[in-house]
Amino acid sequence: MEKSRGALAQRMKLTLDEEQLTNCMRCGFCQMACPTFLETGLEAASPRGRIALMKAVVDGVMEPDEAFQSQIDLCLGCRACEPACPSDVKYGQLIEQTREAIAKEKEFSLPVKLVRRTFLQGIFPHKGRLRFMGKTLKLYQTSGLQRFARSSGVLKMFPEHLQQLESVLPTVTGDGLMDLWKKAGFPVRTEKTTSGTDMLIIPAVGEKVSRVGMFRGCIMDVMFAKTNVNTVRLLRQAGFEVVIPDAQVCCGALHAHAGEMDDARNLASQNLAAFQEAGVDYIASNAGGCGALLKEYDHLMKDDEDPQLRIQANTFAGQVKDISELLRDIGRPLVPLEDHTHQKTSVKVTYQDSCHLRNVMHVQGQPRDLIQQLDGVSLCELQGAEVCCGSAGIYNMTQPEMSMDLLDHKMEHVKDTKAEVVITSNPGCLLQMKWGVERAGAQDRVEAVHLVDFLSERVHLYDQNNDA
Repeated sequence: MEKSRGALAQRMKLTLDEEQLTNCMRCGFCQMACPTFLETGLEAASPRGRIALMKAVVDGVMEPDEAFQSQIDLCLGCRACEPACPSDVKYGQLIEQTREAIAKEKEFSLPVKLVRRTFLQGIFPHKGRLRFMGKTLKLYQTSGLQRFARSSGVLKMFPEHLQQLESVLPTVTGDGLMDLWKKAGFPVRTEKTTSGTDMLIIPAVGEKVSRVGMFRGCIMDVMFAKTNVNTVRLLRQAGFEVVIPDAQVCCGALHAHAGEMDDARNLASQNLAAFQEAGVDYIASNAGGCGALLKEYDHLMKDDEDPQLRIQANTFAGQVKDISELLRDIGRPLVPLEDHTHQKTSVKVTYQDSCHLRNVMHVQGQPRDLIQQLDGVSLCELQGAEVCCGSAGIYNMTQPEMSMDLLDHKMEHVKDTKAEVVITSNPGCLLQMKWGVERAGAQDRVEAVHLVDFLSERVHLYDQNNDA
């Protein structure tokens, strides 16, 4: 153990950005933005406190013992501290660098090692295995296995938080975006890239405003493929020609958050190649967590030996836009369906920010503006909408107690809004809010939906070949 702690300390000295460590002025502005500090009141559970712990290890003042690693693990990585910091400390980079050092030196238990290897290396980087996972999940939901698992008590073998998570899993189709789009008979053509891979080209409705690449994601394309379809429908309605490169892979966000930075960089290099061949003006993301890492590919690849790849990463990062940015700021305005209820407000909604969308991509107003442009919709601001809901990638599985505390407090604020719909812009947040509705026993009063799906039901969309 002493040897591993010493190795970890040495690794941190080599990995952490010393300039960022020393930039922290210890002013404490980050504390009121930090969910774990607000929950615990502990200095060590704040960004300032964690930076002090990191610096103490790098300076040789303390060992990176289990207590140190526990505080690093407790961090959500929501990065709410960054907008609050007057010194512009890149805390997100520091926490990922620390986790990278831990991942390289820590001897994980066999179950943890198996889970990390299975999902991070075995499934997420491989499109075929992701599709198989989707079809397996569909079989579980439609064959009677899910009903049997719930009625027989088999699920009680798992921790309570995993039982609750299973109860809010969306009904999956087993098909990804490309398959669903083709099956629907929507307009599309297929082209070959110079490397021999396929690209789907989906024409704009009416005059083309711009050409945008659609990043379909991994979890999004397995569990929320219909949301991906609706994303493309909205984009083309706003005047975008949409390109979907088949060669794209997982963004690498979950790998980066888990400290597996080499895997994240490998995935990034594949995506850079795929979208460069697509020849697009923008790259569309409908998942805040994915979009944030895509937006930071320039930082992720800054030390790569290939200068051309670094240039590609810089260009790519500048092209990444959230779907709400494209719809509000660049595309033609969407035309809302008329409200025929003759009421001033037919549905009351609230909006929960995706942390990475807000804190990294700096997108706040666009989703709200799109919602407020809809007829028959009243937006009520959610107190603490900027505070993490507790999803944070797989945080709700690795830190269930803190995650549920944050979620329960979030649902108290949702209740105060008296909203019928909670809207968010990230798949993890969406599942977490569905989970919160379930925990609050509010299924008959509140629904959680993705912004894209909410919009697609309330604006005019045309999908035939002659729809222009």
